[in-house]
Amino acid sequence: MRYGGHPSDEQLRRSFDTMLEQVLSGRGLRTETGLDLQTVQALRAVGAAFPNASQELIAQARKTFGGQLDGTNAAARRAEMDRLLAEDE
Repeated sequence: MRYGGHPSDEQLRRSFDTMLEQVLSGRGLRTETGLDLQTVQALRAVGAAFPNASQELIAQARKTFGGQLDGTNAAARRAEMDRLLAEDE
């Protein structure tokens, strides 16, 4: 990954593919991958199903990663934080 900024989409794709391959082979996830919390949680779910991860679970991880790339995951996090802050007021 490049230093001093956010990883590029291509770097994130490579990281996701590598981490998916790792969990599908029974290995854990690395830290500092650039992947967001939702994507990491989806990959952990795939890993928890090892060696019987379903295609649906893998597809969900890919969909969640797509949410990182298109900003959906970040928007959901912001909305949740706004909701929590509004509750405290």
